[in-house]
Amino acid sequence: MFEKLEEVAARFDELTAMMGEPEIASDMKRFTEIAKERSRMEATVGVYRQYCEVDGEIADLEELLADDSDADMQEMVAEERTGLLRRRESLTEELKVLLIPRDPLDEKNTILEIRAGTGGDEASLFSSDLMRMYSRFAEGYGWKVEVLSSSAGSVGGFKEVIALITGEQVYSHLKHESGVHRVQRVPATESQGRIHTSACTVAVLPEAEELEMEIAETDLRFDVYRSSGPGGQSVNTTDSAVRITHIPTGLVVTCQDEKSQHKNKAKGLKILRSRLFDMEKARLDKERSDERKSMVGSGDRSERIRTYNFPQNRLTDHRIELTLHKLDQIMEGEALREVIEALAARAQADAMSSGGGEGV
Repeated sequence: MFEKLEEVAARFDELTAMMGEPEIASDMKRFTEIAKERSRMEATVGVYRQYCEVDGEIADLEELLADDSDADMQEMVAEERTGLLRRRESLTEELKVLLIPRDPLDEKNTILEIRAGTGGDEASLFSSDLMRMYSRFAEGYGWKVEVLSSSAGSVGGFKEVIALITGEQVYSHLKHESGVHRVQRVPATESQGRIHTSACTVAVLPEAEELEMEIAETDLRFDVYRSSGPGGQSVNTTDSAVRITHIPTGLVVTCQDEKSQHKNKAKGLKILRSRLFDMEKARLDKERSDERKSMVGSGDRSERIRTYNFPQNRLTDHRIELTLHKLDQIMEGEALREVIEALAARAQADAMSSGGGEGV
């Protein structure tokens, strides 16, 4: 572990020096790449250097302990050494965590897809609530949320909504949100006050850049048609909606939110590219199926990662057996961070126990 840390520290110093070189400082793209690489190492190097400092202090104290001429001094030195040994142990554990290989996708922007599942109109309304929850959560981090495509429910909410979330470490925070989200509450349309159970599926996909997922033009079929649903005059009277079919996989993306056919096509391609990227990622990952539907399930009530119980103001994440009685705060995006941090901590612990190797 410490050989690896020495290599990381040396690379960190090398990158720091490079950032001061005039030819690199004047090349914004190269400077940004170096700054990002250096930033990823900064926490690890900082903790490692604290460890080295503490380790050096322990060595000095042990030399003093070897001289037993002053009993009172020895007692003070031994007490200080005990405290430093505890500190060194703590720093060692912190370094083990920092050396867990990072997901190379963590820094990517994210395509968030929310679809109404079992529950009809109530599921559509809940999909809107989830979209609002994630939007408020994103605001707290200063992220930008852009709706790429949406399909309205018959009484409000969304049958489907797809958004692009851009910012720092978006995928890192949201990647554990994929799955079936179950809601238990009294719908606004329920006249007898009965609690209904509905479900929505959430898919979190890393945004794929054009260079990462090139799509041959011959593999695509474009169909244009007149938009339906709410919208401005030109939205509903021109053939601005676009349906894109990826012929080899059969994936279909539709986009009709924009007045411009060109803009709808660009948004549709962004969604399609990310879906294809995720399919390829899933195929290469031995722990996941190569079928995208396995990530979110069928939308049935029984397949759930999380339950939102409104009468009890309770959220339960079934994967980590976490229950919080602050659903109102979670739906406002405030307390969602507690859930996401708990999921990240479990993933981190699993990575450490599996001995996945070292990385920064």
